[in-house]
Amino acid sequence: MSLPNTYTSQNETGCCAIPDIPSWQDKEHIFDNEKFIKMQTKSFLYMPLNMSKIMKLLDNIATAADAKPKPEQAMVLSHDISPWRAEHLYRVTKQVEGQATVVLNGTYISKVFTGPYNNAKKWYKQMHSFANQKNKTIKTLYMFYTTCPKCAKHYGNNYVIGLAEV
Repeated sequence: MSLPNTYTSQNETGCCAIPDIPSWQDKEHIFDNEKFIKMQTKSFLYMPLNMSKIMKLLDNIATAADAKPKPEQAMVLSHDISPWRAEHLYRVTKQVEGQATVVLNGTYISKVFTGPYNNAKKWYKQMHSFANQKNKTIKTLYMFYTTCPKCAKHYGNNYVIGLAEV
């Protein structure tokens, strides 16, 4: 089973397309051999300091390796390691030689949030409540920030998908 699209075909900015929210709101997904390349950002109290640089680097690496998914399948999962560092997983279509690769398998639940990035702590709590309602225990929790700040402002919504391995 493949994952649903993460984005629609509508892109008004030339940067971030409009996220496919209905496919990810309060859903369960099976990840089957989903490949990601990973890098870390520096953070200050959970706020990433070099996110734009790392996202561009990941995108360039995937492009050079001809491993970028279709635009509607793009996904970057973020996971805070500490208040000072975060890990970012960039979805790719194949193994990328010379890059740290993560392969995700298993059951994941998703919930869509909207609002400013500083709501992340609240979203983490809501994801744990959502898992508890489903009698599930979260193993790893990721956030998928679907648009950059500029595009979120353009679209009038900052959609963030919480994605938890259960």
